[in-house]
Amino acid sequence: MAKIPAVLIFGAPGSGKGTVGAKLAATTSLKHISTGDIFRGIAPSSESGKLLASYSSKGLLVPDEATVEIFGRFIEGLVNTNKVNPDKDTLLLDGIPRTVAQVKLIESVVDVKHIFVLDIKDEATIVARLLNRAKIEGRKDDADENVIKNRLKVYKESTAKVLGKYSKSIISRIDGDNTPDEVFCDTLSAYVKFCKSANKSAKAKKPAKKVSKKK
Repeated sequence: MAKIPAVLIFGAPGSGKGTVGAKLAATTSLKHISTGDIFRGIAPSSESGKLLASYSSKGLLVPDEATVEIFGRFIEGLVNTNKVNPDKDTLLLDGIPRTVAQVKLIESVVDVKHIFVLDIKDEATIVARLLNRAKIEGRKDDADENVIKNRLKVYKESTAKVLGKYSKSIISRIDGDNTPDEVFCDTLSAYVKFCKSANKSAKAKKPAKKVSKKK
């Protein structure tokens, strides 16, 4: 399978990645892929489901190999059912890669072109958001404050290091402390800027057409 172009939406749990990702997919040609949604769609009684639950219930990350294997199978399924065209589509990835090891493991599946980082400075804001989400959506992984704080610790110690594996030139930082509408608009503006730059570079690489001389 050919590598698929992808952009990443990055940030701590509760930073609004899912909301912004869904809105971007609805207003652009991006194909939003959330590993959280993929994992939650796996039957809890299956071996993969039991494995996922044993980690998520403690606020820990699923092992890299298992994460990438499940992700790769899901993407392959989308390609095989013509829901994603590697030659035309660009994926918007939410939740992967989460570790330095995953950066390398996903290289055979996707080609990362740009990264949007939703920055939230106040940890208390994130905790409050996740506890509220737990009440509204019935998310067990968001209902325990201790689990939330452990997820944030894991994010800071492990996931944030992922950014160091990519060039700063492809990273756009968004102020996640703003209102949801402002965060979406800022992210959309960053995406449009990225597209214009990518299109400009693509045109510059095209060989000039030879002008035939009249006899």
